[in-house]
Amino acid sequence: MNNITCIITDDEPFARKGLQGYIEKIGFLDLKGVCEDALQLSDMLQKQPVDLLFLDIQMPHISGVDFIKALPRPPKVIFTTAFEQYAVQGFELDIMDYLLKPISYERFLKAAWKARDYFALRETTTSTAVPYIFLKVNGKLEKINFDDILFIEGMENYVAIHLPNKKLITHSTIKALFEKLPPGQFIQTHKSFIAALNKVDTIEGNTLHIKQHQVPVSKYLREAVLGQIIK
Repeated sequence: MNNITCIITDDEPFARKGLQGYIEKIGFLDLKGVCEDALQLSDMLQKQPVDLLFLDIQMPHISGVDFIKALPRPPKVIFTTAFEQYAVQGFELDIMDYLLKPISYERFLKAAWKARDYFALRETTTSTAVPYIFLKVNGKLEKINFDDILFIEGMENYVAIHLPNKKLITHSTIKALFEKLPPGQFIQTHKSFIAALNKVDTIEGNTLHIKQHQVPVSKYLREAVLGQIIK
């Protein structure tokens, strides 16, 4: 498998240096950057997307938890923190691992191997991926081709999948469904909307026009959305 690209983000210089030293000892980790806070990390991710973040939780400006919640499709995350009380919240966000400071090399290595196993499995799954998904609609499993999806609309614990000639509703959250979609083909434009990149006809302000439909774009995501659509 390819090396796992990663970024360290921590407001403590000693912690950054320690993590950097650990990463340098592990051949399959490829360190792409070191940041002092989430604002620096946000800028770096726009220029250099990576597979994995080693992320502190309590930092200036915005916490690591809130930063991950704000990203539409975040990299995998290993939290590094001195505060044990965040563990439950971290795992609710599908965090890969939770390292409690001071972090020993043995514990760090265990987390790194966990990440390696995850990405190796994902590469295998991606290489054999099919261009469709089966979702339960009206009590039966229905095949939906990814190329047919115009956009997806979240409605609390349900999502509406808009196709050229019909709309299908299934029980899911928009976050859970987004994770099942092929990367690079769809983008989250709003907390409740996902759009197919190649189905966008026009862009007007904070609205995408897809056939006769209008899909809103959050002001916080507008720059990222336009960057993906307008190559």
